[in-house]
Amino acid sequence: MNTVQILGLAAGSLTTAAFLPQVLKTWKSRSAKDLSLGMFSLFCLGVFLWLIYGIIVKDIPVIAANLVTLMLASTLLFFKLRFKD
Repeated sequence: MNTVQILGLAAGSLTTAAFLPQVLKTWKSRSAKDLSLGMFSLFCLGVFLWLIYGIIVKDIPVIAANLVTLMLASTLLFFKLRFKD
C-alpha cells in the first residue's frame, strides 16, 4: 500500500466516520424530522455512483469509503422514512 492510498483511506475514514454520530443520535431519539429527505436521497445516489466509479477504476480507498458511507447514509435515509414525526 502506498502513501497516496493511505492518505485516501485516512480521508475516507474521517469523512465516513462523521456520519456515525448522526446515525446514533437519530436511532436513539427515534426522530429524523431535522434531516432533509431530498438531501439524503441525492447524497445516497451520489455516493452509490462514487462506489461504482471506485469499483470500475479498482481504487480501494474510494470503494471502502463510499461503501461504508453509503451504508450509514442509507441508514439515515431509512430512519427518515421510518420515523415519521
